[in-house]
Amino acid sequence: MTFQAASREALAAVELKLLDVVEGTAAAAAGPLGEELFAVAGLLDREIGLRRTLADSSTDPAARERLVRDLLGGKVADDTLQVTVAAVSARWSSPRELVDGIESLATTALLVRAERDGRLDAVEDELFRLGRIIADQTELEQALSDRTAAVEGKLSLINGLIDGKVDPTTATLVANLVGQPRGRTVVEGLENLASEAAKRRERSVAHVISAGPLSAEQQERLTASLQRIYGRPIGLHVEVDESLGGGLVVKVGDEVIDGSTAGRLEALRRKLAG
Repeated sequence: MTFQAASREALAAVELKLLDVVEGTAAAAAGPLGEELFAVAGLLDREIGLRRTLADSSTDPAARERLVRDLLGGKVADDTLQVTVAAVSARWSSPRELVDGIESLATTALLVRAERDGRLDAVEDELFRLGRIIADQTELEQALSDRTAAVEGKLSLINGLIDGKVDPTTATLVANLVGQPRGRTVVEGLENLASEAAKRRERSVAHVISAGPLSAEQQERLTASLQRIYGRPIGLHVEVDESLGGGLVVKVGDEVIDGSTAGRLEALRRKLAG
């Protein structure tokens, strides 16, 4: 998600409120908080007039707070109500960015739960691997990204793929992405979620494509090398592609390090042609 300046400030302020609320709750409570914030984001996404009213910074913040309390009071947990009130009381660049902000807060709440449970690594890895699986199955990706298809059918399809096989946090994040894509493809959304999980651990993600499986020792050496190069913690996401012929392709952010046989051959062909 890309936010304009006012929305970035609003999100940063409300995240502090979110973390303060989560700090005072048990780890398990962060999950329902995230799920209910996703539901609030979904409501505002559907109700154009409501989100415009709640994002109108020219009105009295107290009036917006009263509206939220009247609308959600008794229907969501107090923690969810507190965070939503903080969100609508802030100044956002647009109604759409208010919805984006609440969805971002929901994701943060769920990742905090995974972090407290010692499962953040697993969630990050599951999101990344699921993205690769779907990207490699064109028909599945098209079915999940079909805007004309019924949401229930897409949720049933993804649940059949992950049910009982992933962490509950992963399942909730994926269900929201599929059920409320809001212009995102499933693969793009999963990659972004995996990156958010990585950021939660204050590290960057290196997407590694290898001609063959990497041993644990090889992965440790590669991680150490990348950390020296970039001067910060690096997490690896590794996938195998035998068509590389040999070597590795490493992507960190927008930078690509191509040490594969196929990459070197292509570079040679370009040099000879030029």
